[in-house]
Amino acid sequence: MNFLPKSRKARRRLVAVAVAAPILAGAAGLAFYAMGDSVSFFYSPSQAQHAHVPAGRGIELGGLVAKGSVDKRADGTVEFVIADHAAQSRVSYRGDLPDLFREGQGVVTKGAYRPDGVFQASEVLAKHDERYMPKEVTRALKASGEWRGDQAGGGAAGGQ
Repeated sequence: MNFLPKSRKARRRLVAVAVAAPILAGAAGLAFYAMGDSVSFFYSPSQAQHAHVPAGRGIELGGLVAKGSVDKRADGTVEFVIADHAAQSRVSYRGDLPDLFREGQGVVTKGAYRPDGVFQASEVLAKHDERYMPKEVTRALKASGEWRGDQAGGGAAGGQ
């Protein structure tokens, strides 16, 4: 029983597809493998707790800077707490903070949790004006019931 087509042209096409398919699948697999470490997931503090994010894994952590939590040290390290309605995470950052960073405002930090449970930030991004907040932070705050943008007259330009 012969499964190959009788036409010479159809057999050539079938052979071309049979050769090209594994090559393309291998290339796609290598591309996805290479991108695996560069993917950064966004979490709110409560989502990070529920997901049990392992220490050392790079993520983005966002929420509101808790009032009274900012502690600036002489060595340039700043520690503060990012909170949502259900949980909070202590963040440590060494470097210059954005000009608009302040208590009660939305921030997104990039970094990883240390083994002691403190989030070590490598970058801190603050909301850039009174009407804008990153979409990820807006969604997380709405999901947790902490969102207050609709009451302030205007809401978030990027959060819809």
